[in-house]
Amino acid sequence: MPKNTLKYAILLVLLGVVAYNSVYFKKLDEVNATSGANAGSKFDAAAYANTFWTTKLLPAGASSATELSTLISSLKTDREKAFDTYSHALGIGNIRYFLVKGEGQITAIGDNDVTVALPDGESVNLATEYIFGNAARDASGLIKITEFDNTMDLNNVSTELNTIIRNKVIPLFKASTKTGSTVKFVGVIELNKAHLRLENLEVILISVELGAGSKGQGEKSLTSRIQSKHYAPGTRPYILC
Repeated sequence: MPKNTLKYAILLVLLGVVAYNSVYFKKLDEVNATSGANAGSKFDAAAYANTFWTTKLLPAGASSATELSTLISSLKTDREKAFDTYSHALGIGNIRYFLVKGEGQITAIGDNDVTVALPDGESVNLATEYIFGNAARDASGLIKITEFDNTMDLNNVSTELNTIIRNKVIPLFKASTKTGSTVKFVGVIELNKAHLRLENLEVILISVELGAGSKGQGEKSLTSRIQSKHYAPGTRPYILC
């Protein structure tokens, strides 16, 4: 073999070795974890959820929740417009979430929910047992997917928000509710745009006030206790911008 050919062959081998050792692959989640907003620290979903609950979700419910009767009427009249106007979701698809409010009279108390008759004749179910999904996280439209380095953190926020509702909101409501009493509520609902069903609407509660006929003293508000801060022991709240 000519000397020049041998020299070039050796050079190519050396270049190949250098190139091989210079290139490596990492999972995208690993890259994001070391370079994203939470780089260098483990994301605390409980602290984030607690802060979001007290500083954003509850205020949004008080100021900008859609009247449930208005939403139902809009959905019956123009589904497309109603979804575009009132719904939010972090994902792409037919599942959308709504932040709603309403008031009415409790007509039935079941194992899994409380049925409320609205003034316009519609009825809804306030969930008291199965609290899951992304409605509490997405309904307000105040959480942005760009805040998170990976989908696990995003999903954990949903879990923690549902835990707050399950542990702090529902027990107080169930302990005071009574058939025939009046109730004012703010909550979130999930609807499928492609397969819309308005019968047996289920609302996951964010805050609630029980009025005349409830267990206790007259006009009894649970809101002040439900809306109290829920910082996990040993954690510091996130500051949400």
